[in-house]
Amino acid sequence: MGEGEEGNKAKKGGHVTARAARGSSLLTWCGAGRGLPIGRGAGTSAAAWTLSGTSASGDSVEAMRAAAAAPRVLAAERRRRPAELKLAAKKKKKKMVKRARPRAKEMEAAAAEASRRARHLRAISDATAAERELEELVFGDSLVAEEGELLQRLAGPQVSAARSGALPCRSSDSESENEAKGGLPSKGPAWVDEDDEAEERIDMTHRYRRELMKSDAEKILTKKKLKARLEEQFQRAMGGVPAWADRENRKKSKQAASDSGSDEDDDLLCRTGNFVSSSESLPRGILEMKSCLPANQERLADGKLSTVQFHPSAQVVLTAGRDRSVSLFQVDGIRNPKIQSIYLESFPIYKARFSADGEQVIATGTHHKVFYVYDMMGGSIIPVHQVRGMEEKFVKNFEVSPDGSFMLLTGTSGYLHLLSMKTKELISTMKVNGRTTACAFTSDSSKMYSYSKEGEVFIWDVRSRKCLHKFEDEGSLEGKCIAVSKNNQYVACGSVSGVVNLYTTDVCLKENHPKPVKAIMNLVTSATSATFNPTTEILAVASNEADEAVKLIHIPSYTVFSNFPVFRRKQIYLTQSMDFSPRSGFFSIANNKGKALLYRLKHYSDF
Repeated sequence: MGEGEEGNKAKKGGHVTARAARGSSLLTWCGAGRGLPIGRGAGTSAAAWTLSGTSASGDSVEAMRAAAAAPRVLAAERRRRPAELKLAAKKKKKKMVKRARPRAKEMEAAAAEASRRARHLRAISDATAAERELEELVFGDSLVAEEGELLQRLAGPQVSAARSGALPCRSSDSESENEAKGGLPSKGPAWVDEDDEAEERIDMTHRYRRELMKSDAEKILTKKKLKARLEEQFQRAMGGVPAWADRENRKKSKQAASDSGSDEDDDLLCRTGNFVSSSESLPRGILEMKSCLPANQERLADGKLSTVQFHPSAQVVLTAGRDRSVSLFQVDGIRNPKIQSIYLESFPIYKARFSADGEQVIATGTHHKVFYVYDMMGGSIIPVHQVRGMEEKFVKNFEVSPDGSFMLLTGTSGYLHLLSMKTKELISTMKVNGRTTACAFTSDSSKMYSYSKEGEVFIWDVRSRKCLHKFEDEGSLEGKCIAVSKNNQYVACGSVSGVVNLYTTDVCLKENHPKPVKAIMNLVTSATSATFNPTTEILAVASNEADEAVKLIHIPSYTVFSNFPVFRRKQIYLTQSMDFSPRSGFFSIANNKGKALLYRLKHYSDF
């Protein structure tokens, strides 16, 4: 029996514990959701809750306590809300008071300004007769009118403020605008000071004005005289009065332009055509050119083409090469028909040139002592086997003077042989230190330039055959080619390093170590060819040691034309010779493939 009763008690205790646990969980949920306890009734005591919570865990007890305190929290919040509303109302009222204070101050300031102006008006109007008489003596008879204007200006803001009820505007900008709108008459000076009319005197000994003095007596000038002196100096520098500075002529021209403007517009609209003319000077950057058929298209050379040259007066081009032939072609840019060809047996041609009159062709060989003269008028070929007084094993390089009088042969060991072009006889022999690699005549045939292998340039007088001057080409290790412009202004020297130095002839005749005006470094191999066009606007430089090694330089700006040769298009190969037509209309290049490439320069209209 005892054991049975104890078991029942244990069961009852377990039921009570389970009920308490369920009650605590229900209490916790209700307190968390609404903040109100749920139990047997509204009057359930806190002790009953505490007693029932003793059988639950510690967390459930805490939850029951929080639920019990929830009504007190709500009551405290209800008591706090009226106090917060009162505080917010007080703050709003303070802000409104602060905003109203500046407006009141502005009204007070406006009233003070109005009273000050009223006092000023009363003071002006209450002036005594003595004061008015004194003012008339000082300021003149216009005092009454000026006083009326002053009273009107002072009373104006008050009247406008009284009508609109707004504050008077105190801005200086608005006052000036109101004055302009009111159309008040312009006032003259109150009085004239005699010191203002005295002319100001200027010290001319100052270092900035010393050059304007014409004599020592002009150490002090008046302002008017100095102005006239400056105008005189400006007109002397400008060559007269410029159009923009002549006011009378400008007014007349404007009137004439307005009268004839409509007629000019009608004339402009009544005709068609090119209104923009092309510039006479060659522009820099891009050279307008067209590639034509090769000049020797009807007879291409079998080997290397060593020479290409345009006829000095006819529209004809000469080609010669290692295939032992000399050919003449008519240049039209379309077909370039062949005129004539001559064959020199066992004579590979090193160089060929027209005579100055264009009636003869001189040709030298690669390893021959003899040279040939082809008479185009008679159609005969004349060999020159021996020149009396000239002992040379080979005759290769030569130049013909522009006046057609002389022929200069470049010998070995620095010898230069001057021959008569008419008789082919030796006139004189000149000698330089080292070995001569290139020569050139000036356009008037009065001087000769010889370029040595050591990089020295000798200037010779043709008449006396004396050396006038010698200078060193800057940075030259070995001279290769030399060219003189047609206007005798520039000298171009090309060296083995590929650098072409451009000098002015005046500097070359005076200095031993002149500085070039431009060092052209666009070639990476030896500069073997250089030539100027007839107008001295283009300098062509080339090398026969690398493909496409040709550059055209714009002389006025010393810049290279970017569109020649064509990028990534191989058509020139190794350049052997170059030449421009007499009026720069065509440009030709002889290459190692036997072609005389022909280009039409569009800037120049003639051949």
